[in-house]
Amino acid sequence: MKIKNKHIAILLGSIFIFTSCEDYLDIVPDGTQELSLLFNRKETAYNALANSYSYLPQSDGTYASYVLASDEVAVPISKEPNSIKLMKGQQNISSPLMGYWSGFSANGRGQGSLWEGIRSCNTLIDNIDLVVDMTQEEKNQWKAEASFLKAYYHFLLVSNYGPIPIVDVNLPISASDEEVRLDRKSVDECFTYIVETIDNAINDLPERVIGNNDLGRIDQVIAKSIKSKVLLFSASPLFNGNTQFYAGFVNADGQNYFNQSYDESKWEFAAIAAKEAFEAAIAQGTSMYYFTDTPPSFDTNNFQYQLIRDQYNSRYVVTDPWNSELIWGNSSPVSNGQYWQIQSPAMMKSPASSSVEAAWQWLAPSVRMAETYYTKNGLPIDEDLSFDFTNRFEPTTIAFNQRFYAQFAQRTAKLNLNREPRFYASIGFDRGVNRTWGSIWNLKMRKGEIHGRIANTSDYLVTGYALKKLVHQDSEGDAYNKSITYPWPIIRLSELYLNYAEALNEFSGPSSEVYDALNIIRDRAGIPSVQEAWTNTAYAATPNKHTTKEGLREIIRQERMIELAFEGHRYYDIRRWKLAEEYFSTPIKGWSVDEELENNYYQIMDVSLRSFSSPRDYLQPISFDEISRNPNLIQNPGW
Repeated sequence: MKIKNKHIAILLGSIFIFTSCEDYLDIVPDGTQELSLLFNRKETAYNALANSYSYLPQSDGTYASYVLASDEVAVPISKEPNSIKLMKGQQNISSPLMGYWSGFSANGRGQGSLWEGIRSCNTLIDNIDLVVDMTQEEKNQWKAEASFLKAYYHFLLVSNYGPIPIVDVNLPISASDEEVRLDRKSVDECFTYIVETIDNAINDLPERVIGNNDLGRIDQVIAKSIKSKVLLFSASPLFNGNTQFYAGFVNADGQNYFNQSYDESKWEFAAIAAKEAFEAAIAQGTSMYYFTDTPPSFDTNNFQYQLIRDQYNSRYVVTDPWNSELIWGNSSPVSNGQYWQIQSPAMMKSPASSSVEAAWQWLAPSVRMAETYYTKNGLPIDEDLSFDFTNRFEPTTIAFNQRFYAQFAQRTAKLNLNREPRFYASIGFDRGVNRTWGSIWNLKMRKGEIHGRIANTSDYLVTGYALKKLVHQDSEGDAYNKSITYPWPIIRLSELYLNYAEALNEFSGPSSEVYDALNIIRDRAGIPSVQEAWTNTAYAATPNKHTTKEGLREIIRQERMIELAFEGHRYYDIRRWKLAEEYFSTPIKGWSVDEELENNYYQIMDVSLRSFSSPRDYLQPISFDEISRNPNLIQNPGW
């Protein structure tokens, strides 16, 4: 059952950019008199709760999101946000580009310091009992929400910085200089604190929040789901026994910030938490998303074909607001879109429109992402014997049986044909089709063509690929009020199955339980099961790959990179797997989009540099100013 046109009411009173302590103190003052006024009545105390939520990262924002901080997409140089600059090696300790530690501003948007967010949560926890017109049950729930948010902000900081101080209570104004100069704790201490704080909050949270005015507020399902993610990170190679990078990274007493002995049991805890989370979600009505609405008129006849239905399932799982699979969504309190939301650069312009106000057409998937998706047989393109991998960049004529995703008798690269439905639901390509602006477009994307680069405009797709996945197909880009907004998926059910599959395989190896978790996702995607794909010797170049832990690990990771593509996971997943040297150190590649002729267009070229210095860039730097204010902080290695 889909719930449409809702919003996160808890954020209606939020202020989204906090860049200084002074701004924060205006909302939650330290003085006893001011606090007593703030927490006198439920109505005023609600501002403190909203303020605690307001520090949630704006992942649906072009300029403040980690969606762009990997090798998934490229943009024109003139459009580069800080996340792209970070991945080009332009990070520094004087003014970190995307720092959750100190906060940052970005083209009118930004991110408040998560330490301020933690302080806001502690302030509410310490003072909510002063409110006279709330029941104790309400007070306990608000405390639990703030406690979870505090734990989540600690987790985001650990994900970016590794060891951090733990701030469980606010220090009084009278605290000495030494008291406020907190030390960084080991990553194991941090993860333990985060998990324990979430566990303590769960009992006072509602099982599931479904009220129209409260969607997005923390409940037990959300808390258990994020706990699953925390434990998955804790077990991952970056944080678990990382002697390669952090053997010499120690505190002032010579104790390692990162444990130096790999602990396999962490994977068991992660698997248990993931199973508990998806079982709790299912018990509360969460389910894998399938498109059940009446298709638009232009697809009425096409809906008899499974390939079309599969594309709708994958296209709408993100953009259908508050659908059955969404466990926790975060969206700004806007009803008709805003310039900073990621739909704008992803949406293609309509040549027929007199205005392209909300359609910018410059967020472009990389060739590597086009290569990541499976073939129609559910296999990697370099492991499917029926796929011409060696000649994948060569143009070929589109056959009649490929007409549901490409233009019959036209020519496109072999790379774009005979792929899985998620490829066609997520990526637009030259001579493909795109369901957008409430209609079907036949894409022609070479220079000077209707959807290609016009003259030398700076609004163009530098790789020759368009990003469908983050754009609702009924959004029209000639005005912001025609863009259909949706809550950004912080976590959805498919991620929990992927968490479970990864953790269980790492702990105990291949099993029917691991296959079942993956196959739930693959079934919705419209591809064969893991067992079918890798035992079909007519196609599988590495038959039975799924029967070894190492082989299944590769399968699980690729499944995750496909299913969660462009949702902000890749930057963190690649790092926690310690694979950044492989993925983040090579240029982004694309087609030669400034060429008009077919043979010239279908040449691969470097379109955007990437730079990753290992091990330095696995963790972000603490700013020089923070280190100066607190000499007890020890800078991350390499910075």
